[in-house]
This record gives sequence, C-alpha cells and structure tokens, in this order.
Amino acid sequence: MVKIFLVEDESTIREMLRDSVPWKQHGFDFVGEAGDGEMALPMLRQQKPDVLITDIRMPFMDGLELSKQVLREFPKMKIVILSGYDDFEYARQAIGIGVERYLLKPITKSALLDALGEIKEKIEAEQAQQTYLERFRQETQEYEQYTRRRFLEQVMEGRLTVHQIYNRAEEMGIDLVAESYAIALFSLPQEGDGQAPSRASEAREAIMEFFLKYPEYLISRWNLNTYMVLVKGPAHRMEQDCQRCVDFVRRQFEAMGAEQDWHIAMGAPTARLSTLADSYREVSRLWAYRHILPHRHILTARTVDFLAGTGGNSGLDQLDPEKVAPGILRSVLHSGEIAELPSFVEQYVLNVEEALDSNAFCQFLMLSVRFSAASFLQKLDIPQGELLDRLSCSSMIGRTVSQSELRDYIYEVLRQAMELRDNASTKQGRSLLKKAAAYIDQHYTEEKLSLNQVAQDINISANYLSAIFSQELGKTFTEYVTGKRMELARELLRTTDKRSGEVAFAVGYRDPHYFSFLFKKTQGCTPKEYRAGGKAQ
Repeated sequence: MVKIFLVEDESTIREMLRDSVPWKQHGFDFVGEAGDGEMALPMLRQQKPDVLITDIRMPFMDGLELSKQVLREFPKMKIVILSGYDDFEYARQAIGIGVERYLLKPITKSALLDALGEIKEKIEAEQAQQTYLERFRQETQEYEQYTRRRFLEQVMEGRLTVHQIYNRAEEMGIDLVAESYAIALFSLPQEGDGQAPSRASEAREAIMEFFLKYPEYLISRWNLNTYMVLVKGPAHRMEQDCQRCVDFVRRQFEAMGAEQDWHIAMGAPTARLSTLADSYREVSRLWAYRHILPHRHILTARTVDFLAGTGGNSGLDQLDPEKVAPGILRSVLHSGEIAELPSFVEQYVLNVEEALDSNAFCQFLMLSVRFSAASFLQKLDIPQGELLDRLSCSSMIGRTVSQSELRDYIYEVLRQAMELRDNASTKQGRSLLKKAAAYIDQHYTEEKLSLNQVAQDINISANYLSAIFSQELGKTFTEYVTGKRMELARELLRTTDKRSGEVAFAVGYRDPHYFSFLFKKTQGCTPKEYRAGGKAQ
C-alpha cells in the first residue's frame, strides 16, 4: 500500500477527499490529515507517507514552504499540490522545488486518482529498482571484497603510486584520506581445530560486523583464515582506535575459549600512504612471531621484542629450549605463507642468536628444520625424496656455516616444503572445484542454489569453497553462477521465441524484472535489445 497524507485548511474539502475517495480499493492507505503545514510537519515525521497532498495557500505555513521542508528531510516523498489559483508563478515555484504534480481546484475524484495512480506506479518502480540494486549489491558483495583485497595487496606491496592509490580507491568507493594509518593482521580459529563451528562462526560474524560498522576500519580477508585491518583516522586518536581494534578481537576469542588458535599483530602508525608498504613489512615481521611465540596472542613491537629477547644472554648454556621447540616449525609449515618466510626466518634465527657461535647448534638447527619438514610432508602423503630432490643446500650439513648461510638453508628447506604443501593443496582444491563445478552445472537453473548448498554436497565448508573460487578462478561463486545463467539466457534469447519472463524462469530467476535488471547490469543491454541484435559486453 502507498501511504497518503492530506494537508488542507478548508475542512469541507479535506473531509470530502478523506471520506469519498476509495483509497484502499486503489492501493492507497490514508494515514493522516492536518489543517495547515505547521500542524502537519510533526505528523509527517512520524507517519513518513509516500505521498503528501497539500493545499498551496494555508495559514501559518503554506504548501510551498511545507513542500520545501519535507523534501529537505524526505527527498523520496512525492508531493501533489492543490491550488485554486491558476497562477503560473505558483506552478513554476512548485516545479522548481521538486513537486510531483500541480493540480487546480476544483479537483475531481477521478482526476486525483489518475494523478495518484501514475505516482503510485513511479513509486513502485523506484522501490523495485532499489530492491534489485540491494539484492545485486548483496550478491556482488563477495566480489567487492575480492577486488578490495587485490587492491590492498598492491598497496601493501608498494606497487602503486600515491596518485594511483587515490584514483583506485575513489573508483572503488573507498575513503583513504586520513592523517594517520596503522595495519593489523589477525587470525581466526581454523575449522576443525577443536572449536565448535557455531562459536567460531559467531565470533567471525561479530568481528566482521564490528569492523564494518566503523569508518576508521577497512577490513579485508587476506587468506583463508587471516584478515587485515587498515586503521585510518586523526593522528591524535590513532592509538585509541588501534587499541579498540585489538581489544575487540581479544574479547571475542577469549569469550569462546580460543586459547591457542588466534593472534593479532598491530603495527605502529604512519602518516603517509606512501609508507604503508614499509608498515606492512613491519607488521609481517610481528606476524611471523605467532609461530615463534604461540602463546603470545597480541603481537606488537613492544611485546614481541621484549619477550623474544633479541640478544642479552650469551652462550649455548643460556639458550631457552622453548626457542627451538619443534612446534614452532610445525606451526609455520602448517599455516604459514611463503610470502612471510623471509620475516619468519630472520626472526627465528635472531631469536637464538646467543647460541649461533656453536657450530654443533647450527647443525642441530639445520637437521631439525629438515626432519620437521620431512615429517610434515609425510603426513600429507608426500615422500621425503620429493623434498630432498628439490634441495640445493644439502651439502651444508656437516660443515661450518655462517649466520647468513644458516638463514639461507632454513629458508630453502621451508620454502620447498611449503611449495610441495601448496601444490598438494592446489591439486586438492582443483579436485574440489571440479566437483563443485559439476554440481553447479546440474543445478544452476535452480533459484535456491547457494554456496552453502554446493559446499554441503562436496563436504567442505562454505568459507573454504569461497576461497577456492577466488584463488583458482579469479572470480566469486556468485559471479560464476551468474555467468552460467547469463550464458544460457543469451542462448535462449538467440535461438528461441521464449518471452523474457520465460527465459528468466528457465535460467533460475523467478522474478522476471530482476532478471532483466541483472541482464542489463552484467551484459550491457536489456534482453529485448539483445534479441533485437544488440551485443552483450
């Protein structure tokens, strides 16, 4: 129902319009009336009607002044002005402020209903368009997150100039103008790591909702279980905003009892976009300590450097055995990224610097890395021989090595092991993607097809399936399904005489208007234009 509100100072006319027009029969809901603009305004704020019908000449506040005030507060409200004066100047002013119709008294019931019927159609079309835009926005939200991640990756890698950063950000609707910036990386518990799926999901949703709520935070998924937050805002408030970010993540995971599986690294603020790449390298260094200091969930320059104890003691006898615990290597092999290996190796070696004068210790460290890598790969059904065949540094075992050579050796072994791990994961991912694609091929014309439905069929999490689509295909699940539907729609429009609504139904859309909206949005022309010989994008 389209809501109608009437403002008319002549009570006889007001009551006649109110009581004689069959409002509901024509799809309208009469929600209120007032004798002048001053009385009407607070009632309009409360009722928020779709259409305001108002006389132009009234005491206290006339119709033109009321219309100006209403359109400032409610720009989508449609206004119909009734006037007993055939005066061009009134009409000109009414049109100038955005009034929808200007009708002369005496107004007949049929004339009023005709005008309101046209306005009703316009309102319903605007509402449908808004509904379609909102639905499209929701369906493309995953893609927007993917493109945002790619953009931020380029910023953090230093591949864009400041000018390019601002231009790209403006194109994507991202506000990056600020006095100060800081970067945080945080991890979420991996599915299957002992956390109840519902509790992990609740924490994930709460965290996303928190960061999306505040404009000073720009959050992006970094990989399967890691997120990056760019904190931006006034310099005097940066410390407070960074602490609020850390505190919220901490509270969420402490509440769910995630004692071992979450970390957050927070870097120091910087005043320039051009130095974000340097800031990201520093945060990556801190992030590497989640493997070295697994019980330290909050990683900052102050807490990491203090706890890591970079120097201070001397000699092998003073070395803390926890600094070479096997769990450190298992952690980086299991969940680390190749891109963070240089930071990890640098900090891992620096962490045991006091013992590096002992060649026996260096040999122990190299063997420990090699056997940890081999053991890890064995659990993935990858033979040790595949690792050894890749290594060019095996000859370093048994001879005196420098710190630089030790770093190179550790980096080489871990990198090769992680490449084998990623190859196996990619192979598995492609196998799962193949199964997902086969399921989609059979069901993409079903309106209710969803990411969760496909993930359930192939027995993986929806979160993981979403990541596979982004990483392997460079597109989101929604993009993939929409692409297949549009491909079939084009074929049906070319080769059959089905009406647009029938084509919509055949490709998985029960709402033909939304199908037409989506076709034009993705193909660059309407279904009718395409059938008439137009070219899709």
